[in-house]
Amino acid sequence: MTPASIVAKIKEEKIRMVDIRYMDFPGTWQHFTVPASEVSESSFEDGFGFDGSSMRAWQDINNSDMIVIPDATTAKMDPFFKQPTLAIIGDIKDPITGAAYTRDPRHIAKKVEQYIKSSGIGDSVFVGPEPEFFIFSDVRYGAESNAAFYELDSDEAIWNSGRDEMPNTGYKIRHKHGYYPLPPSDKYQDMRTEMLMTLEDMGIEMECQHHEVATAGQCEIDLRFSKLLEMGDKLAWFKYVLKNVAAKYNNSVTFMPKPLYGDNGTGMHTHLSIWKDGKNTFAGNKYAGLSQEALYAIGGIIKNCKALCAITNPTTNSYKRLVPGFEAPINLAYSSRNRSASIRIPMYSSSPSAKRIEFRTPDPSCNGYLAFAAMTMAMVDGIQNKIDPGDPMDKNIYDLPPEELAGIPSAPGSLGEALDALEKDCEFLLKGDVFTKDVIEKWIAYKRENELTPVNSRPHPYEFYLYYDI
Repeated sequence: MTPASIVAKIKEEKIRMVDIRYMDFPGTWQHFTVPASEVSESSFEDGFGFDGSSMRAWQDINNSDMIVIPDATTAKMDPFFKQPTLAIIGDIKDPITGAAYTRDPRHIAKKVEQYIKSSGIGDSVFVGPEPEFFIFSDVRYGAESNAAFYELDSDEAIWNSGRDEMPNTGYKIRHKHGYYPLPPSDKYQDMRTEMLMTLEDMGIEMECQHHEVATAGQCEIDLRFSKLLEMGDKLAWFKYVLKNVAAKYNNSVTFMPKPLYGDNGTGMHTHLSIWKDGKNTFAGNKYAGLSQEALYAIGGIIKNCKALCAITNPTTNSYKRLVPGFEAPINLAYSSRNRSASIRIPMYSSSPSAKRIEFRTPDPSCNGYLAFAAMTMAMVDGIQNKIDPGDPMDKNIYDLPPEELAGIPSAPGSLGEALDALEKDCEFLLKGDVFTKDVIEKWIAYKRENELTPVNSRPHPYEFYLYYDI
């Protein structure tokens, strides 16, 4: 849509409200609503003011005024608000200079698309994420100076096999047995279908939905691939729609990577390819039908992965999933078909247009704009510097002898390790001014101060089990 067509739509369809949305630095969608009478064609140039100091990791209070410029091409009707409301995603700018804000994640996604073109590597980056998530029926938690707890529940969880449900029919999913069961064991089929259909009704193309491996409502819904910036927008809508559909059923969706102990965590396998002149540059005659450029791109991800994880796996909880010896893809190797490698080359189709790499380490707690941009910059680094990814790993990594496994690099073991790696290895992100030093430094400082230190300084409930009577 254009500003003119939006103004016309508002009048013709008698839309009363317009919701302006933008992504904050850590990755949460923010919004405010204005009467439709406040929106004119000039709104798409002048924007709307807001307090940037109230946003996490953005402006100081003495320099707080900011504006959000609505992007007319992103306009969609909100499917949940009671009053007919047109939602438009915006870009953040300085109200005095008009300059785009360096810490606006969407601006960073725009810059990486521009850099790909200016570098001559390609015209477009296509991204296809597979976000996993949990659906819980009851969620409680607390953290005080003298107490801390969490408790989650799910109607299909195996721990409820003995609960008095008047009657309990016994259809509960066992730990690690949740991959593709039919109803009545899978209790969320209709809810997931409503989620998928809501997204499709909004013009967001989807691929499939299914239950995932863990008990207690672990699910996955896959988005059809799109260009990078578009996918950042779509992932924001995706999380919003899933949470609100679940709320209609008095349930809750979380993209927290590891909410359950002893069962599978939640990842976001991400499919990536670079196109130029209408052709997929990742298709070729090398290993698994890849091109040399694709192999170099893999080399870039492997080389920079420890730093990359500070953005693609950005929470302390992310590293409860990335634990050695389990199914999480921590081993930095590549393979066709082998899901124990962190980078897989899907072999479902022989078509050159379908050739891509699948980076399996990221999780959906990430800020999609930043994560997709960082993955792309790692691939660019590999292509520009012709980084050899080494030989493929077509064996089951988990069956390797210790001496052979020791030769395979691994993802970081904690958020602290990932942030340290990003501090030392950020040059690949700074190329083309895609990420700026300001962005990297603020990201590291914010994560250390607001997440890493508070978690590390608090007693853990399990420590009482281990040490109270020591």
